[in-house]
Amino acid sequence: MTGSSTSSASNPIEIIACGALAGHIREIAARRGWPVVVRPLSAALHNRPEKISAHAERLLLTPHPPGSRTVLGYADCGSYGALDKLSARTGAARLPGLHCYDLYAGAQAIEAIFAAEPGTYLLTDYLIRSFDRSVIQPLGLDRHPELWADYFGHYTRLVWLAQGATSELGEAAAAIASRFDLPLTRIDTGTSGLEAALAALFEYEEQP
Repeated sequence: MTGSSTSSASNPIEIIACGALAGHIREIAARRGWPVVVRPLSAALHNRPEKISAHAERLLLTPHPPGSRTVLGYADCGSYGALDKLSARTGAARLPGLHCYDLYAGAQAIEAIFAAEPGTYLLTDYLIRSFDRSVIQPLGLDRHPELWADYFGHYTRLVWLAQGATSELGEAAAAIASRFDLPLTRIDTGTSGLEAALAALFEYEEQP
């Protein structure tokens, strides 16, 4: 896929991005030749989503290179509209959707997944790679494994939204499913949805 920019997209773009999206954003921007600088925030903020907006605002208020513009590489991500309010105050548009799952699989597909099985736990490539760091340690399950059922006892299946499945990721996903003692389903999403959302956010024209 190739793209050409509109006049408003010719300036450098700084994207304040969720750490869980930052790697994919860098890869997409490099492949597309977009003049993007990624300024990631810790993905651990998803454990305290009420803090995402304040952390993003601090980066928005730091100096930026002349002629650059800044956007938010976040969906709502559990901020309950706080990122939309930040966007309205600053003019820094954000990615669409309720969460990154919408960006990978599409909002309708995610709605269908939960409609079919409300007790679904979603995984992404990033979450699989960082499961201990992103989930186990912040919840204290490395110190208090007896709390597992309190956190996860209501789940009934795992669905892996795979951006780039590999045998290594497959083994890690299976190990996580074994911890849950639940079935695992893989849905190959790639990153085309995120790429299209970024192109719209950066005001780039999409071409076949």
